[in-house]
Amino acid sequence: MIDIQYSSEVRAAKEAGQPIVALESTIITHGMPHPQNIEVAAQVEQDIRDAGAVPATMAVLNGKLHVGLESEQLQELGRAQGVAKISRADMAACMSGGGTGATTVAATMIAARFAGIEVFATGGIGGVHQGAETTFDISADLHELAQTSVTVVAAGAKAILDLAKTLEVLETLGVPVIAFGQDEFPAFWSAKSPLAAPLRMDSTEEIAKAHAMRRALGIPGGQLVANPIPDADQIPAKELAPIIAAAQADADAHRITGKGVTPYLLQRIFEQTEGRSLTANIALVRNNARLAARIATALSAHDA
Repeated sequence: MIDIQYSSEVRAAKEAGQPIVALESTIITHGMPHPQNIEVAAQVEQDIRDAGAVPATMAVLNGKLHVGLESEQLQELGRAQGVAKISRADMAACMSGGGTGATTVAATMIAARFAGIEVFATGGIGGVHQGAETTFDISADLHELAQTSVTVVAAGAKAILDLAKTLEVLETLGVPVIAFGQDEFPAFWSAKSPLAAPLRMDSTEEIAKAHAMRRALGIPGGQLVANPIPDADQIPAKELAPIIAAAQADADAHRITGKGVTPYLLQRIFEQTEGRSLTANIALVRNNARLAARIATALSAHDA
């Protein structure tokens, strides 16, 4: 048996049948410096409350799976050093060893499934890295979407990835990719990309009904809702393209591979955009949280 530790707020929401939105915790431990990490995490949680749902930030603390964090736990996690970044491959080892770990997209989906939470808001999913045809560097997020029945709201996949190959893998794995309110697949910091989204839906009710229908059909896996960053907050793709290419070339020159690639690229892009990439990142996470709360509310109403 898994001993799930619910926050008081999440426990009350489950008892009352309120809509709940899962949140990852790597944004707190690996996404930005202290104290900005805590401030942003608290703001995202409040955005969900303001939109009518209850936030459930996931984390493993001293070997126990926490669904929702009390304020003091969030503060402590935000100050902690050396926190593991856990995914499907190492989540069980972290828990069995009594460790502390921040959940990635894949681990958050697993935690949400155990807790009976069906909607999850994040920034951008992982995907197929540039050069994956030789490195085989593909995020576990894609396979998690194919097998864990959670609707994930993200601003597409991270723009440093090979977006075309990411969409191809998602198609192969049978994952519905739904652009919200537009035909193009969004590219994280940019609202649009040259790639067409496989599906388009214009209301949260449509998305909730599609989730419920997959559940009724017994189809495993979740949905990816690709929610474009608001125009006022985006960095146009044409402006970002040469910056991303230069950052990738630097990573290749320094022989940076595996789990070190993403943080290196994000730091280089942060430097080259003079911090605008982080500002956009915060805006898109908040935008995704608000949409996820509305989807969770619509799903709750549909199931009532």
